Amino acid sequence: MLRKLRRFLRWIVFLFFGSTILFVFALRWCPVYVTPLMVIRCVQQVKRGEPIRLRHHWVALEDMSPHLPVAVMASEDQRFMEHHGFDFGEIGNAIKERRQGKRQRGASTISQQTAKNVFLWPGGGWVRKGLEVYFTGLIELMWSKSRIMEVYLNSIEMGEGIYGAEAVAQEHFGCSAQELTRSQCALIAATLPNPRRFSSKNPSPYMLKRQKRIEREMKFVPPFPKKGEDVKKKR
Repeated sequence: MLRKLRRFLRWIVFLFFGSTILFVFALRWCPVYVTPLMVIRCVQQVKRGEPIRLRHHWVALEDMSPHLPVAVMASEDQRFMEHHGFDFGEIGNAIKERRQGKRQRGASTISQQTAKNVFLWPGGGWVRKGLEVYFTGLIELMWSKSRIMEVYLNSIEMGEGIYGAEAVAQEHFGCSAQELTRSQCALIAATLPNPRRFSSKNPSPYMLKRQKRIEREMKFVPPFPKKGEDVKKKR
């Protein structure tokens, strides 16, 4: 029985790593049309007796405003092009601030958020965090930075039932993702810490203040490379 159990566990481990590696490799090129978070939100809407609201339109990175990647880097992860999935400096700062009793803040990179959005579920716990580390490492190894950014901007929640740049551009600004202005991109980025609470369609004074701060920060973020220009990342 012990030998059979070991064999069974070996097969489980082999299937897990084999299937996840193949899946991540395939998504290096394939669009991501649905994510676990989208499914979870739809189930929550049904449970509340609400009609299902799901707005998501995949578009290539080159069909988005060039200001949008710069805005989200300025807001979420200014060292995105430099790190390899984890910003240990920001993690250290967050731990230090927590020990000092300051307001708790996240230190997740764009790569980590992409891994969580595409492969996992929201929430905490050591298992989910461990899987987040695993998938972050895989996408950093197998995808270019431009591909990570493309998937991130297509899959991130940007409002109630709204996912991705094209959907939020159409729903909140009446234009395409390619037509978004610099200010609109900064406003979208300002909502990302909590897009279900903060709206880019009807921004509060706090959101407008964050928008202006992000616009200032964008001046110090270099233009995002075009698709294919960052294939050979620094290691």
